[in-house]
Amino acid sequence: MELVSVAALSENRVIGNDDDVPWDLPEDKAQYRALVADSPVIFGRRTFEMFSDLPGTAQIVLSRTEREFDAETAHYAADVDEAVEIAESLGAERAYVLGGGGIYELFQPHLDRMVLTRVPGEYEGDSFYPEWDENEWDLVDSEAYEGFTVETWERPEDDER
Repeated sequence: MELVSVAALSENRVIGNDDDVPWDLPEDKAQYRALVADSPVIFGRRTFEMFSDLPGTAQIVLSRTEREFDAETAHYAADVDEAVEIAESLGAERAYVLGGGGIYELFQPHLDRMVLTRVPGEYEGDSFYPEWDENEWDLVDSEAYEGFTVETWERPEDDER
């Protein structure tokens, strides 16, 4: 199972403020939606509740409290291992981690890849993407768009370092 985080973050790693994204980048939303469209996605309850149009083929929602969801494609998970088990039970080879900050932090040690939209500037926020050691990752792609850049980082196999 490949685990890939997808996030848009500012130069000071802000990903959200007051349960909202502090910028409006329609082109980024479109590329992000296309990227995750054919796979299950994993996020926390608050992030799940922010979506009116659910991304991915299935939604795996991490929460401290077991719950039911109105969406038939939504599944409850208590922790990282259970989220991965659910994604695998759906026949997925890859799952995308979509946040928020606490969920990114939980999954960071388990990620194989990060697809990060880098938004120029510093923003006020209350949710942040976790720090990572760039020496443990390879930047394998960087694509500039108007107003942002999408970077793809891969964690090398153990024998590659």
